[in-house]
Amino acid sequence: MKAAKTIWRTKPGDQGRRTTVVFVLFLAMALILGGWCVYIQGLDLAGNAAVALAPETQVLPATRGTITDRNGTVLAASVPAVNITADPTIVVTNGLPADSMSHAEQLRAGAGPGIIAAILTAYLGGDFQTYYDKLTTTVTSQDVTIRYVVLKTQVVTYADQQVSERLQALGYVGLFREQAPVRDYPNATLAANVVGFMTYSQELADAKQYPWTGGDGLEYALNASLAGVDGQEMYESSPYGKIPTGTAVVKAPQEGVSYQLTLDLGMQYMQDQRLAAAVQATGARSGNAITMNVKTGEILAMSTYPTFDPNDLSNASTANLGNRIVRDTYEPGSVEKVLTFAALVDQGLITPGTPVTVPSSIMSGDVPISDSWRHDPIQLTAAGVLANSSNIGTVVLARDLDKSVLLDYLTGFGLGQPTGIGLPGEAAGLLPDASMTNQTRDHIAFGQGLGVTAIQEAAAVATIARGGMYIAPTIIKSATTSDGASIPLPTPVTRRVIAEESARTVLTMMNGVTAYNAPSFDVPGYNTGGKSGTAEEINPACGCYDGGYVLSYVGVAPVEDPALLTYVTLDHPKGSSGTAVVAPIVRDIMRVALPRYGVAPSTVTPPELPMEW
Repeated sequence: MKAAKTIWRTKPGDQGRRTTVVFVLFLAMALILGGWCVYIQGLDLAGNAAVALAPETQVLPATRGTITDRNGTVLAASVPAVNITADPTIVVTNGLPADSMSHAEQLRAGAGPGIIAAILTAYLGGDFQTYYDKLTTTVTSQDVTIRYVVLKTQVVTYADQQVSERLQALGYVGLFREQAPVRDYPNATLAANVVGFMTYSQELADAKQYPWTGGDGLEYALNASLAGVDGQEMYESSPYGKIPTGTAVVKAPQEGVSYQLTLDLGMQYMQDQRLAAAVQATGARSGNAITMNVKTGEILAMSTYPTFDPNDLSNASTANLGNRIVRDTYEPGSVEKVLTFAALVDQGLITPGTPVTVPSSIMSGDVPISDSWRHDPIQLTAAGVLANSSNIGTVVLARDLDKSVLLDYLTGFGLGQPTGIGLPGEAAGLLPDASMTNQTRDHIAFGQGLGVTAIQEAAAVATIARGGMYIAPTIIKSATTSDGASIPLPTPVTRRVIAEESARTVLTMMNGVTAYNAPSFDVPGYNTGGKSGTAEEINPACGCYDGGYVLSYVGVAPVEDPALLTYVTLDHPKGSSGTAVVAPIVRDIMRVALPRYGVAPSTVTPPELPMEW
């Protein structure tokens, strides 16, 4: 003990000797470390290369373009998020070389998977055991070491930060992050069948690309331009992860195109609510509603019910994911009479006052055609035939129209072909060719024997409201690149179908329909024109008409200068009249829409048309 004390006792000159000793020791350590670095970096290249792995590649997802309504309200946007992954080989050693770990370090690393799993469960939810099993996985069935497992996908930023901060505070490593933006639909079900949703693509994931892609709606139809171009980072790695000082090559992502729609979210909300209430009240299978700017062909609201929430597809029915307005084909019923009368007027075959003797029934081939009400022979004008929705009277008049001429008009109105609105899965409908039989011509005249989509029928009637000029309906208002540059859109197809005077005459007759037979479509302050439709559906099992009804109503206002059109259909509702069941829905939508878009009330009184002679 005394010798020890003597060694460290302070004597004159000891301080200088001690400083010299410490300096020599530090110099020796520096030389040893420097030599080791030279050996590793300069002499042991083969050994170092053996530790380094092949370059790793990481996808840098492009920011997907936004989708907004005509007023800039967001319908779909990407929110920053990450996928949290792990390298189990790092987790089990806590990032330390396994062959040189102390006993304390081994104990600490051994507790790591459980601690990390507990933190993930606390901040991200999920199952503790699932996390733990992934963190401790080391081999596959082929005895290949697993260095990549996905723990949680699309974790929002604040939750990821909580996990990261907690792990950093405890000193555990082995978790990594991949950019994986979340697609958010802030208005949930509103316009969901138009906007669409995103789905996970295993094919893209296997190709190491961003795995989320458009599943339906505009998200699907515009996927290539919305998605942009993913970037890529290639970097050097070791068994312990990315080498911080290694070489990295980054290709920056290119942001997607953003789209502004013609839809008005406020109008969409009101129409959605009214349609949903009607479907529920009538027990209908489904319903569709379209409100259109007559002058431009822009769709202001497009509703289908039942619908879904694109934020949560787990509760969605597959049958409700698509857009029935462009996909479902049905017989239009008596709404089709408006097009037949337009052709007759434009050909100069009738005027509103043309007298028609309407028998109690009429034979078409070997099948009798009747009206929806029983009657003896009656004397109606052409306007009266339309107002009373007489099938028999329509057939009597249409037989003066050549079949090929009728077909030309219906084709001009856009039937038998997609409108090109840009929504996926649009059907062409069904239209016979010019070799149709006389019986087929008779049935087409009042809305049977052909198939239409709701968007086709709305666009066709809008042609008459527009003065006889067809304009293909549109739902995309503008497209913009990430740097604000405007992208040209296709010009809508336009063509003249009937003369302006013919269109004015038919509008007057449609006003006669609402004045004479449809007080349920009375919009205070506005002159309105409309037409109901009641069409039996064909039962595929028997090929006969016992499949229920599709009820519909189309309305335009004001008839002296039409600004808006609303068309509503209900599939299998309780009730058998489009006028009684559907016209009130159109009325309620119009009562909101006309003032909303600044349409001035009517100041003129339309002529009163004679219905009988």
